[in-house]
Amino acid sequence: MNRKPIVVVGSINIDLVARADHIPLIGETVHSSDFQTHPGGKGANQAVAAAQLGYPVRMIGRVGSDSFGEELRAQLVRSGVDASRVGTSQGPSGIAVIAVAPNGDNTIVVTSGANALVSLKDVDDNIDTIRDAGIVLSQLEIPIETVQHLSEICAQLSVLLMLDPSPARPVAADLLQNVTWLTPNETETACCLPERKNTANQTDAPDAAEQLLRHSKNVVLKMGSRGAYIATKGGTRHRVDAFRVPAVDSTAAGDSFNGAFAVGLMLGKSPAEAARFAAAAAAVSVTRAGAQPSMPTMDEVTQMLNRGSIPI
Repeated sequence: MNRKPIVVVGSINIDLVARADHIPLIGETVHSSDFQTHPGGKGANQAVAAAQLGYPVRMIGRVGSDSFGEELRAQLVRSGVDASRVGTSQGPSGIAVIAVAPNGDNTIVVTSGANALVSLKDVDDNIDTIRDAGIVLSQLEIPIETVQHLSEICAQLSVLLMLDPSPARPVAADLLQNVTWLTPNETETACCLPERKNTANQTDAPDAAEQLLRHSKNVVLKMGSRGAYIATKGGTRHRVDAFRVPAVDSTAAGDSFNGAFAVGLMLGKSPAEAARFAAAAAAVSVTRAGAQPSMPTMDEVTQMLNRGSIPI
């Protein structure tokens, strides 16, 4: 079967992960029980998440000329991602410093490095790749003007665009209007609704989703251990229950969800079916450490689906 590839335009990082008995408070020093380095970055994570499920994926982004750069590119290839469109910029690669608590909660500080140099030209130079995509995935760890330009190109070419509006920041209405699938978590939802003065956790999912639909075509609100909520312009309203698992590290659960949701849609699943498939993938990912190393295979997602989700 000739499947249109998933194309990811986004960030590529090295993750420096320290584990401690709790997340440090402001001004507090805590001792780490373990330290590891993992390939990460929301763009690369979502690309690997889709590729690990056996779907063809192409990555557009940038790494630095430092020692991390070639390893990050090589890791994408090892994971099944076509990285031939990943450029190299002079200077450091993107770096994320992550603190992880025993229950899987985390805090993340990101240094953009080469990700800040992903430009409009990178989009234009790869317009044929974007034209051939079944769906394009992007996030907000590359310059917002690049994401804006990408959204305009996708709209012109009638290519589906999934935007993960993370890290949380205000997003212009004209960008949101070009998005086919908007996938915020609860914190990011508040940034996508500038007219709201209250925080996302004061808003129930159906109400937040209805407001997001005023700006974007379709919405998947990611709620972590409480599952996800889908709202589409076509009238679908569906709550997806989470899969209850022992959490080890939630670092890339949202990225796993997005990659798997895109695969589900490309495989012809309905939005509700694709979201349940994605919730199963995210559940597997939180049971092990690291970002890209935690991404599940199709067999593992199938086993989780067979086990069943549990309403929370």
